[in-house]
Amino acid sequence: MASEKRIQNAAEAAASAAQVLVVMGVSGSGKSTVGALIAERLGWIFVDGDSFHTPEHVAKMHAGHALDDEDRAPWLARIAVWIQHRLAAGESGVVVCSALRRAYRDVLTHGSRRVRIVYLDGDRAVVARRLAERHGHFMSPRLLDSQFATLEAPGPDEHPISVGIDAPPEVIADRVVAQLAEEAHTRAERS
Repeated sequence: MASEKRIQNAAEAAASAAQVLVVMGVSGSGKSTVGALIAERLGWIFVDGDSFHTPEHVAKMHAGHALDDEDRAPWLARIAVWIQHRLAAGESGVVVCSALRRAYRDVLTHGSRRVRIVYLDGDRAVVARRLAERHGHFMSPRLLDSQFATLEAPGPDEHPISVGIDAPPEVIADRVVAQLAEEAHTRAERS
């Protein structure tokens, strides 16, 4: 199958140089599910950025209060350290993190081309429906408006992989892997 061949090609190309994908988007866009699928397809390490939150911040969001930049700074710094450790160890990985503002993404990427942004782009109605159906997550659906108000979509200079969330998670993950494979193929042809 062509899809399996593309996945294999992407995995082989990626193995030659460690990189980290930061899967970003508003709460409810499918970051955790899609990020885990991408990591599985590529055989990379996966971590959910939510695991870097302090219990205090989780409680704050659960109560329906948005984090401010002071709250986010140490959280983003912990994720950035995880990313740098992966790259230093020569290990590729996938981390999910809302990373809604450019300044937040800059903390995570440190300007490195080895850290790629994967933007899960979705419309508010789709995301609101998903949040209403989600149970057991600490992020209050009441924070959706603040998420969209904060969102700064990645610009072309960030070289993001932007994918819509209007398909099943498996299809979205395949689209990301296919784009990585295409980019690796283009780089190989230029060499």
